[in-house]
Amino acid sequence: MSSASPALAHLGSIPISEFLSRYWQREAVFLPQALPDFSSPLSPDELAGLALEDEIESRLVIDSDEAPWQLKTGPCTEQDFTRLPAERWSLLVQAVDHWVPEVADLLERFRFIPNWRLDDVMVSYAPTGGSVGPHFDYYDVFLVQGAGCREWQIGQACDSTSERVSGTELNILRDFTPSATYIAKPGDVLYIPPGTAHWGTSLDDNCMTFSIGFRAPSEADIIGEFGQYLCTSLSNDIRYRDPQIQATQTPGAIDAEVVRQIVATLSKHLTSDNVAQWFGRYMTEAKYPQEQHTTEIDAATWQSWLALDVPAEREIASRFCYVNDSAGTTLFVDGQGYPCSSALAEALSNRRQWALTELDALCQNDTDTQLLRQLAEENKIVIDPTEEDPDEL
Repeated sequence: MSSASPALAHLGSIPISEFLSRYWQREAVFLPQALPDFSSPLSPDELAGLALEDEIESRLVIDSDEAPWQLKTGPCTEQDFTRLPAERWSLLVQAVDHWVPEVADLLERFRFIPNWRLDDVMVSYAPTGGSVGPHFDYYDVFLVQGAGCREWQIGQACDSTSERVSGTELNILRDFTPSATYIAKPGDVLYIPPGTAHWGTSLDDNCMTFSIGFRAPSEADIIGEFGQYLCTSLSNDIRYRDPQIQATQTPGAIDAEVVRQIVATLSKHLTSDNVAQWFGRYMTEAKYPQEQHTTEIDAATWQSWLALDVPAEREIASRFCYVNDSAGTTLFVDGQGYPCSSALAEALSNRRQWALTELDALCQNDTDTQLLRQLAEENKIVIDPTEEDPDEL
């Protein structure tokens, strides 16, 4: 059980507070040697091995003069890799942090942004000339160079009306006007805000880039998903009523009083507590759900772990956050909400590793104790009784 890396206090020479006030969602910035100690923890062959797995999302992008920007979605096969050209292709694998602890450690470095905003780490490999073309994203992204070199060009501001290249499944921009060019080497970081065009091209045969992505739900998603959440708790017996209705001479009209009544109905449910309870569940839902394995832990085993003061760690693919509202504290884990004391919820959400006795001491009632054990049984919290030195956590 390795020690998790702390969140960054600086990006290169820039304090995080200055980065957030000056650059975050404002402008792209190149940060040379922002992570000088970082190098790719996996090889191109190991990345290709992940792309062979059915449960892992992967893509191959192949560019040629005859067929520009062609996309093949995974899972890949060994034959796919043997048929690739020598240059001008890219392999992209999503959520590598779910499978490789050292990549999860990289994500920990960016937890100066709230847990619910962080998405996953996509890792890409490309030989010389490999690229996914000029494009833009609807979310913030940090592009961390892990091996080799990549040229990055920064372009114009874009949106849904920006024209795309036809004949490809990829959203390649038809027009791209570069305003800056950078050469990223291992340890360099490039930040790109939402809507900013960018184009990265591998300069050698060892180029590996780690993309830290963020969750940014659209307003349409927020309204639609919140509405669905409310519907699950509302009885079909609760209906529109108008006991004070008056006779009308204009039966085709919907009068203003009816509209006010509908607005009042919607407003009644649009409370801070309802929004918080929905949002915590929605933003911790797993993008790539893992197969659920539950292992019963008997009381004797649990007590022996406490006696040994064994270390515990958040499962690397699980998402934790919490909210304090008028009803108390709710801990959200992978789309589920649990009543929890604030001290335990804060410890579980704000850190990745603990000593089990530390968590046990934070339990303020039987509900906390049962929840802690349930999370361990569901492998949301991983306990390693073979670890001999929990004090180093």
